[in-house]
Amino acid sequence: METLFIGKNLLFLHEVESTNTYAMNLLRNVNAIEGTVVYTDYQTQGKGQRGSAWTSKIGENITLSVIIKPHFLSLQQSFYLSKVSALAVYDLLTDILVNSQYDIKIKWPNDILVNQSKIAGILIENNFTSNFIQHSVIGIGLNVNQVNFIGIDREVTSLKQLLNLDLDRDYVMKLLFSKIEKWYLKLRERNYELIDNFYLKNVFGMGIKMDFEDINNLRFTAKTINVSKNGKLVLELEDLSLTEFDIKEVRYLF
Repeated sequence: METLFIGKNLLFLHEVESTNTYAMNLLRNVNAIEGTVVYTDYQTQGKGQRGSAWTSKIGENITLSVIIKPHFLSLQQSFYLSKVSALAVYDLLTDILVNSQYDIKIKWPNDILVNQSKIAGILIENNFTSNFIQHSVIGIGLNVNQVNFIGIDREVTSLKQLLNLDLDRDYVMKLLFSKIEKWYLKLRERNYELIDNFYLKNVFGMGIKMDFEDINNLRFTAKTINVSKNGKLVLELEDLSLTEFDIKEVRYLF
């Protein structure tokens, strides 16, 4: 699990408002090297997609942010960071959950589900210079040893719930570093077709009719056909027309 640069520089904080916020502030004040990881036992104001909060019990899960500098990516290509981050967590879980009873999927844009329950979330924040990315912070929250999720209004799970055993968080974190580096290097090599194919192959609900709700709270049935290059969900409606939805414009109902 040795890496070239991801996780070589580790910053541990017992408690922090948000590892993403800390990492972004770090980049504003010092020239943090690529691959620097900020991790914590507890976030007081963890952030998720759509402005939601990410809650995690103290010392039971993995909550971290990775600093990368993908200067080769344009603004229009920024969704590739979501793809490779999701694929890294997906890869990690397929290594740990080897039994066929586990259905591991990437829920667009980059939550990770096991048997339709959320086990991980990803939040990426970018800084641009002109039309290219100057630096990015990839925030990942992975449920490892937590078993009680009180006050959460969605189905969630953890590795401990699935395997009925405690896992070594340091081992899981180092394995995650190797997976992030694997997919990030493929992105550096501009292996876009491979990344696209693996991402779409493992997207939750691909090719299946499901129920959705749009920004106006209107419910409808549609089939997931694709995820566009700029990260929009492409749905085939019941009249066979295709419509693209951005992250805040639609949500799954399941």
